[in-house]
Formats: sequence, structure tokens, C-alpha cells
Amino acid sequence: MNTATVRARVAPELKDETDRIFSELGISTTDAIRMFLSQVKLQRGLPFSVDLPDQNDDLLVTSSMRQSALDSAYDD
Repeated sequence: MNTATVRARVAPELKDETDRIFSELGISTTDAIRMFLSQVKLQRGLPFSVDLPDQNDDLLVTSSMRQSALDSAYDD
């Protein structure tokens, strides 16, 4: 079987972390990339949604901070 080489540069920390995850799953990084590319081909697009986050700054606030803000609004 003929094969083509795919090369990508990623941060070492990202590669190390994903290698550990793939190992837990019982697959290699090469297997994961092959699976990803196969899914792209099957779905004729990315196999997951890619969206920009909402412009709602409230989402960046922790739930305890949000609750504190709500509590202070009712203290008046």
C-alpha cells in the first residue's frame, strides 16, 4: 500500500498530553490522525462543530462570582 507523509508542528506539551490520552485509548497518534482524516472524508467536512464563542463576557466569570454579583444586586 502506498502512503503519504503528513507533517505538522505542534507545541511539545500538546503532543505529550495527546500522546498520553491516545495511549490510554489504545491507539497511536498516527492512528488518531488516520481516524480524523477518514472522518473528514466520510463527512465531507470537519467531524465536529467549530464555532466562535459568544460575545457574552458573562461566560468568562466563574459561577461563584456570578452568584456573588446576583446576591449583591438583591442586597439593595
